Amino acid sequence: MSAQVLELKAPVSGVVIPLEQVPDPVFAQKMVGEGISIDPTSQQLMAPCDGKIIQIHPAKHAVTLLSDCGIEVLMHIGLDTVMLKGDGFSPAVAEGDQVKQGDLLIEFDADKIALAARSLMTEIIITNGDKVARYQFTSGNVVATRDTLMTLQLGTPESTDEIDQEGLTKEEVSDWISIPNPTGIHARPAAALAAEAKVFQARIQLERDGQTADAKSVVALMGLNVKLGEKVRIVAKGRDADEAVDALTTAICDGLGEDVSASPASQIEESIEVEEEVSLLAKTSSDPNIMLGIAASPGIAIGTVHQLQHEQLTFDELANNSDAERSALSDAIERARADLKTLQTKLQAEGNISNAEIFAAHQELLEDPAIFQQAKKAIKEGKSASYAWHKSVHEQIKILQAVDSDVIAGRVADLEDVCNRVLKQLLGISEADTELATNTIVVAEDLTPSDTANLDRTKVIGFVTTLGGATSHAAILARSMNLPALAGVDPQVLTLEEGRQVVLDGEAGTLNIAATDQQIEALKAKQQQQVERQQKAKAHAHDLAKTNDGHHIEVVANIGNVKDAVEAVKHGAEGVGLLRSEFLYLDQATEPNEDQQAQVYTEIADALGSDKPLIVRTLDVGGDKPLPYLPMPAEENPFLGERGIRIGLNRPSMLKRQVRAILRAHGHAKLKIMFPMIATLPELKAAKQLVQEEAADLGISGVEVGIMVEVPSTAVLSEHFAAEADFFSIGTNDLTQYALAMDRGHPKLGWQVDALDPAVLRLIKLTVDGANKHGKWVGVCGGAASDLLAVPVLIGLGITELSCSVPAIPEVKELIRNSSLAECQALAEQVLQQPDADAVRALLQQQ
Repeated sequence: MSAQVLELKAPVSGVVIPLEQVPDPVFAQKMVGEGISIDPTSQQLMAPCDGKIIQIHPAKHAVTLLSDCGIEVLMHIGLDTVMLKGDGFSPAVAEGDQVKQGDLLIEFDADKIALAARSLMTEIIITNGDKVARYQFTSGNVVATRDTLMTLQLGTPESTDEIDQEGLTKEEVSDWISIPNPTGIHARPAAALAAEAKVFQARIQLERDGQTADAKSVVALMGLNVKLGEKVRIVAKGRDADEAVDALTTAICDGLGEDVSASPASQIEESIEVEEEVSLLAKTSSDPNIMLGIAASPGIAIGTVHQLQHEQLTFDELANNSDAERSALSDAIERARADLKTLQTKLQAEGNISNAEIFAAHQELLEDPAIFQQAKKAIKEGKSASYAWHKSVHEQIKILQAVDSDVIAGRVADLEDVCNRVLKQLLGISEADTELATNTIVVAEDLTPSDTANLDRTKVIGFVTTLGGATSHAAILARSMNLPALAGVDPQVLTLEEGRQVVLDGEAGTLNIAATDQQIEALKAKQQQQVERQQKAKAHAHDLAKTNDGHHIEVVANIGNVKDAVEAVKHGAEGVGLLRSEFLYLDQATEPNEDQQAQVYTEIADALGSDKPLIVRTLDVGGDKPLPYLPMPAEENPFLGERGIRIGLNRPSMLKRQVRAILRAHGHAKLKIMFPMIATLPELKAAKQLVQEEAADLGISGVEVGIMVEVPSTAVLSEHFAAEADFFSIGTNDLTQYALAMDRGHPKLGWQVDALDPAVLRLIKLTVDGANKHGKWVGVCGGAASDLLAVPVLIGLGITELSCSVPAIPEVKELIRNSSLAECQALAEQVLQQPDADAVRALLQQQ
């Protein structure tokens, strides 16, 4: 590095205090690095120089900025403020943002923090001091962004000892260690660990959940975001690797300078080692040979077990040769692309077009410029190709995980699959071909698209997974392949011996691990009935769905793009009841403009035809992980925060652009606009007024405006909402989890989130009753609309539109044609009197 000077302006106003006087030994003894402190009189932390935000602590009290000349500046607001868990801090930037000197980084409530923390002293630390030849500090009072706080004379670091190549062949790995620190490895313990690691010559990595960090780097350690009770291990290479592992293991167990005597870590460690107890609410079978699960895909499969296990991928964070790493990543992507092309061709030859399209999409993901460019930047900063690729893909995954959409959830799984495919190429791990027996039932924790593609579909007849539910990616794949599947099965299923005969019933949600000949014969008869039912449904897919006493139920589709629209029409959909518009926003590095959106909406409308309804739901993403171009503060409880329509109402210009784009597709189909997560009348009125104003500006009239019914307040007050809305569409997935206060994705609670719970059904009845008083119609676009067990109940409750997943449409229509409205109404009355979801399902299975 050539001689260079970097001036850092004061990030806050206040009194300058030498670092040695800070009442915290980690800072005072300069374990984190050289620097200075300010006792602040202002409440805004500003950028001291131009640069890039490379880290924001989850507790929001600390931020690290990488200057344009490569200096890492850590700014830490207060002492012991990590204990506040973000309360009192409001970041104005996100990781990866480029900032200019003087830009706002974090706002903080000094009064609130002062009452709870030890001190407001704010430390400004240089964490890579090996790049600094000389420091010059100011003193006295400083004004933020105006006064220079410190001047750094940069220079070439003194050469270090040559690497001991022979020593690097010696590697030691510790046992897994449970973190005892109440707030995890934040700045103070990270500094203590780095200081301890620097004593040794060995290269030392801290590993957590497949990610690694340089143990001698405070910033890298903080970046792992290791929490209380999480497990880490130390990997050391060098002549003194064994001594390093022993010393660092002891240091971590002792708390890295923090008092962990009252920490529950010992109990956590102990509880992790003890087998987890079975919940009192866990479903159990009276027959020890029957394992229960969630019915994820209908059908019956009689076959033998194949246990599918996934390999844990580990890799180093750092690399010495950026050019070599960049070349390795490019080569790995090319090899992965060739493999995907081969898979796509294979599936097309087998006639499996839908899954062939998955791997065509995977090839597009490999070409995603945002992912590749981000990975290249990380490599340039000294990261390994594997680490850079993994990190850049998973930053995109975080964005997608915020979206409450089964379609988008599938894209998350696709990205995971693509990520692992390239990692295996980089790590030299080959995809092993597995020779399967005829009539194989695959058992696994979870399945990826590559898992299904690499298995012989002429031999696989069903899936069983311990994770996920009816909306998991494995379940969606199973339904697309017309294969029976169970999810959420007891993990004991993973201990079944290879080749054992089992019987999977995807409707009853059972796995019989010791079926008798008599049971098998009965199930074969049931299996044949199901095949005949499906064939009949497909033959009549384009017939109207009228009950046998003459009442028409509109059956439409849930879609996410133009391809889905085309498939929906092929499957007999009478239109689209839910177009998830999120796909437009998620596939962009910036917000799509009005013209881009209008073009896509028009293409989808044209695919349907002018005589079919098209209901477009406005942007529905969550507040916990926002879109990259939509900065939003982190929320304590994002499911109760800024999501759905609240995003549009708080950013009216963004909502206005989308509404105008949707309206421009008017006339190409029977266009309707629907708002998500409406909870109060003022929300609906404000959103509706915006639509009316934009429609008038465009000279358009007659566009219906509806709302999603996803929260109990809307159902309870449906009569008032019906006076304003033209229609309701019930999102049973969200309505169920909000009514029961259970996250449907929770590994222990998800199985209880059942739309057939009587409490949810009563909310649906309230919604219909309120709508009827104003002559408005009510549809269902949640998962219950595709559940053949639920469909007669929904019709009996007064639902007149069902928006289903595309593959379910033919059978839903056939079921309606074989039902009468009178019978459905009588059934609904019975169901509403049941005490719980189990009783409802038991009653319906008897019909």
